[in-house]
Amino acid sequence: MKELLDATTRAALRYLDGLDERSVLPTPEAVSRLSRLGGPLPDDPTDPLATLALLDEIGSAATVASAGGRYFGFVTGGSLPAALAANWLAGAWDQNVAFTVMSPVAAALEQITLGWLLDLLALPPGCGGAFITGATTANFTALVAARHAVLAKVGWDVEAQGLFGAPPVQVVVGGEVHVSLLKALGLAGFGRERVIRVPADHQGRMQPDALAELLPSLSGPTIICIQAGNVNTGAFDPAREICAAAKEAGAWVHVDGAFGLWAAVSPARAHLTAGLGEADSWAVDAHKWLNVPYDSGLAFVRERQALQASMTISAAYLSQGENREPAHYTPEMSRRARGVEIWAALRSLGRSGLAEMIERTCQHATRFAEGLTAAGYAVLNEVVLNQVLVSFGDAATTERVIAAVQADGTCWCGGTVWQGQTAMRISVSSWATTEEDVERSLAAMLRIAKAHA
Repeated sequence: MKELLDATTRAALRYLDGLDERSVLPTPEAVSRLSRLGGPLPDDPTDPLATLALLDEIGSAATVASAGGRYFGFVTGGSLPAALAANWLAGAWDQNVAFTVMSPVAAALEQITLGWLLDLLALPPGCGGAFITGATTANFTALVAARHAVLAKVGWDVEAQGLFGAPPVQVVVGGEVHVSLLKALGLAGFGRERVIRVPADHQGRMQPDALAELLPSLSGPTIICIQAGNVNTGAFDPAREICAAAKEAGAWVHVDGAFGLWAAVSPARAHLTAGLGEADSWAVDAHKWLNVPYDSGLAFVRERQALQASMTISAAYLSQGENREPAHYTPEMSRRARGVEIWAALRSLGRSGLAEMIERTCQHATRFAEGLTAAGYAVLNEVVLNQVLVSFGDAATTERVIAAVQADGTCWCGGTVWQGQTAMRISVSSWATTEEDVERSLAAMLRIAKAHA
């Protein structure tokens, strides 16, 4: 085991040391060699060292360098050093964090980290919380708790009776709702197409006046889903106005805050999150802006009992103590101790370090926007956070530039269509991104755009 883990450490360090010089996108040759990992399953055992060596030789070259500082796709952060190290240690611990008796340390770290997170994100201190796999599952978990609460108010036990014959639940979303929330609504039994859409403005923000006009026409159990950080523009729905209208109508408000909710930590950006603490549930990604390894999502619910009632599991053989039992708050029972990495990230950064990281990445986004605008290209969004949308002309031209940027390998940015206009999306989310990375990437974008526009 020691020899194998030493070899793993050396391979990992070689990989990380090479990120700055390699192409962000793997070469076609590296991808083509992946077939060497396949073929018939060997009949006999393979030495673990040989297995690792093959994985490193073939696999490392075929990765996307998203752990480095020049990956700007999909709101993807890297892994902080302390979080990566904690991930390795937690893997060696091999803990199942279903119940405290199965891992006292994992259960304790969840409890500690939950308190830290509620404080950092300016959420009510008594919230229930769940450590799960990502934003989609976090939305699902919170929405299932919302489903329990709004149906319990009209006398329906959804956990016992299901949705067959239940009073209908009306779900309201913004015009620029993220697809992960729609998927979560489908999983929760609400349907992806039964939602009521409220128009959004030119930045993707739900229009509160349109919502206020809609609410009097709704009756019965209602859930309103809002955004903290639009995935294209970074814009925030006006939470204070929406929550006030929802409270008057007796509706539950859920916040899809996958990356945007972290803005609450930065003094310079916290105003964007005004009113979000007045909602009833929140979904967050830790593997985005907190920069911990995948998979790591968080769900918070103001009514702790609603979350627990929707997730509780019991059987004669399951030991339960007096403390918070993690399995009563998550869809999974057996799961890895992902709270260890979140604890390590927060402990290593502290409040000021996390705030600095968030603000620094926002400033990098602003630099991209300023450089592209100065060169004559159209930035389509108000750069309030870490997202930049840029058009290089018509759709065909912009698509050519995006493809050429990706093939060049200096950096990686994805494409999108924003309110009918094709754009390149730059998302700065990694702790590893430096000013040098930004200037190097910006120079490549401008060089490529000039050649293709």
